[in-house]
Amino acid sequence: MKRYHLFEWEDQPWFPDVLRRNMTDYLRFMITKLGIYDPVIPLIKEMLEKTGQREILDLCSGAGGGLETLQPKISAEMGFEVPVTLTDKFPNLEAWQQIETESKNAISFEAKSVDATNVPENLTGVRTLFSSFHHFTPEQAQAILQDAVNKKQAIGIFEGSGKQYHELLFAGLLFPALMFGITPFIRPFKLSRLFFTYLIPAIPAFTLWDGVVSVLRMYSPKMLSEMTQKLEGPPYVWKTGYAKHKSGNKVIYLIGYPV
Repeated sequence: MKRYHLFEWEDQPWFPDVLRRNMTDYLRFMITKLGIYDPVIPLIKEMLEKTGQREILDLCSGAGGGLETLQPKISAEMGFEVPVTLTDKFPNLEAWQQIETESKNAISFEAKSVDATNVPENLTGVRTLFSSFHHFTPEQAQAILQDAVNKKQAIGIFEGSGKQYHELLFAGLLFPALMFGITPFIRPFKLSRLFFTYLIPAIPAFTLWDGVVSVLRMYSPKMLSEMTQKLEGPPYVWKTGYAKHKSGNKVIYLIGYPV
């Protein structure tokens, strides 16, 4: 499937924050309940072991769903506590505070805005991006990888899809029904989420659009491999492909770490 860099509502700086946060809360709920990213645990373990790093720096965290359930599993695999720091250009502090409390501070956050193309030097650890790399243009995506190489940091890109046509059908037909069914169970509880789901169904409408467009915008393993060939700096090990979920769905991944 070709890549189409179409319009996503959530990307727009003027998009209402109340809608953006509720949309990322929904994504977090789905990711954690379905265990979409469980297949990438061995890949994150590999980056930690090969670099000697003992912590994870998550970029473009949204509501933090990617690592909420993975952190204790990764720690169990490593044999020690692997702390996680959540960051984003538009920090979702309310959701992150809840995750920090529920994880007993194993997952913390950077309250200031963090640009994934120019991560501050003081923020270190194996870098991860879950369900977010497709938001960036090829130039921006290249800059994210180059920044990791410039600062000699390992980086893992993970997209909860195999970029397949049946996933477009899934997003188009099932997303709205799922949202109407699970909205009352999403935490933290928000009256705004109920209002913009049931009275004015803005959240389901915008999420449906962005969900379909997200699949169309994703970079295939071949595209990701081509990006790594353009990077300049010290030698890196790069691996890309599909990690298979127990449901049969695939997760696109790219991992890289200094030789």
